[in-house]
Amino acid sequence: MTSGDAMERTINKPETLATSDDDIPTLTSVVVGDAPAPETSPAPAVDSDALAALEVRLTSASLDLADRLLHNAFREMEAAMFEQVSNRLRAELPDLVARIIREQFEETP
Repeated sequence: MTSGDAMERTINKPETLATSDDDIPTLTSVVVGDAPAPETSPAPAVDSDALAALEVRLTSASLDLADRLLHNAFREMEAAMFEQVSNRLRAELPDLVARIIREQFEETP
């Protein structure tokens, strides 16, 4: 057995993969029977105090999440702005210092 023989056995040929409409099962008739109805449990009674407590918990958790997300976003923006300002200072400060030193020594007689 060569490796080519093994390869031929594992590869499906395209003609064997082709399907026709006869190969795909389709529903052609409606089945009516005495199927048992799904069991339903009665809806639990909700009192207004429990509902109010749930609303408070949901609101509080939502506001806490929004607060955390905003604080993280501000920290990320602050870090990005700090990096931008630092990069600009590194780029512009040497020229500024050189210009002022040149101006200072050009003014003195």
